[in-house]
Amino acid sequence: MSSKKVAGASSSKVSGMRREQDAPATLTPKLRFPEFQDAAAWSLYILEELEGLGWVELGRGDVISNQDIKAIPGNYPIYSSSVKNNGLMGSYGRFIFDEELISWSVDGGGDFFHRPSHKFSVTNVSGYMRLDTSHLNYRFTASQLQALHASLTFDYQFKAHPSVIRKLYRLAIPSVNEQQKIAECLTTLDEVIAAQSQKLDALKTHKKGLMQQLFPRAGETLPRLRFPEFQAAPEWEAKLLGQVIEIASGQVDPKQPPYCDSPQIGSENIESHSGKLVNVKSAGDKGVISGNYAFDENDILYSKIRPALNKVAAPAFKGICSADIYPIRPANGGLLRGYLLYLLLSQEFLDYAIRNSERGKIPKINRDGLLTYTTLIPSPAEQQRIATCLTTLDDLITAQSAKLSALKTHKKGLMQQLFPSPGEVGA
Repeated sequence: MSSKKVAGASSSKVSGMRREQDAPATLTPKLRFPEFQDAAAWSLYILEELEGLGWVELGRGDVISNQDIKAIPGNYPIYSSSVKNNGLMGSYGRFIFDEELISWSVDGGGDFFHRPSHKFSVTNVSGYMRLDTSHLNYRFTASQLQALHASLTFDYQFKAHPSVIRKLYRLAIPSVNEQQKIAECLTTLDEVIAAQSQKLDALKTHKKGLMQQLFPRAGETLPRLRFPEFQAAPEWEAKLLGQVIEIASGQVDPKQPPYCDSPQIGSENIESHSGKLVNVKSAGDKGVISGNYAFDENDILYSKIRPALNKVAAPAFKGICSADIYPIRPANGGLLRGYLLYLLLSQEFLDYAIRNSERGKIPKINRDGLLTYTTLIPSPAEQQRIATCLTTLDDLITAQSAKLSALKTHKKGLMQQLFPSPGEVGA
């Protein structure tokens, strides 16, 4: 059989894989940099046809103890320090590897294909590959594989198997110079995304620290940080939470109108620590059948299960919520709703809820636990000042989160333009 040539690669690197009449297909991306407008089309190859990838498979079934260190064959030392079984794919290793590898993982929660940014990154991986860098750019290859992976629809449990990936993923390859140009573009965009992500993290960290200053700590009667206009105000008044709040009682049938058409909030719809509501749908759309509580704009929603997750929200609409959530509202004008939200999100209340949760299969805090919490409450005017400050900070966090999301969406769209879409190849 005659050798086929990867664009810009020597024939010795991709040899004997196809007959001459089965020459690789060619593709052209929708978006191409000006200097490559007249360049040759990209050549398309199934991964298993590229000898230059130096593919290495993970073992399936050899469970290595945490104490064992096992060298994995390769041009560079790769060490396995542990293997775990997640019940889905069998055995996975925790590998210490260098920046000369591309790894993939089904349980990492991030990019399926990933190139580490520095030596000896530690990650859960299901497999990895090494490239011939004289013909394939690491950043370009990892990005294209990630873009391809996002378009595939085959069964999740087979995504990580090397033999499946080899046949299902097709790599479109331009010249090394064009690969480098695409890699530089995506790297620059990633740096912008990373900077915006750091800004978001900094805002969240600032809010967390500010809340610890604005609410009294255990054993203290005043906060460590007080707004100037309240420096000479009286000390905060100790109250049982049960003296200043009401918790909803009496459930409604979510299968009946108007509740079946109402927004339904479950614990999964409340983001931890932030108070943000996500993916809200109607009770009918969610198929909810068990009893729920009704709530409106005067309530704060507090998830009583797994209190360590700190799920508290202040909806701006009427709806119903899971029986695992307490709709809580101020009992009188001495407690403001906005202040109550941040009180329930505070570190002091979080620590109390964790300590006083029932120890079952699913930890939860009951009504008595909530009502007997002793809190310190300032005047309504000071409550409003605290709530306004923290709400303003939340607005900044929301805006920054939206900006970061827009950048990620832009990157996704850009990658769809920069890489041709060959689709799937049957195993």
